[in-house]
Amino acid sequence: MGTGCVNCKILHDTVKQAITELGVNATIIKVEDVLQIMTYNILSMPCLVVDEKIVSAGKKLSVVEVKEFLTQ
Repeated sequence: MGTGCVNCKILHDTVKQAITELGVNATIIKVEDVLQIMTYNILSMPCLVVDEKIVSAGKKLSVVEVKEFLTQ
């Protein structure tokens, strides 16, 4: 989730790379709608949500970190 800033785009690309490297079947939904983001009470962007749970907010994540969130 994010408003489309550079860091949000980087996180999106990082998540795509992590999914590819893991070889998992996953759906990525890039949410940029502020009203939708507000329903999660997120104050820091970018934000990574996995299975409706906020796992990271306001951080640049590495591919390794994203893989850890996806495999938990």
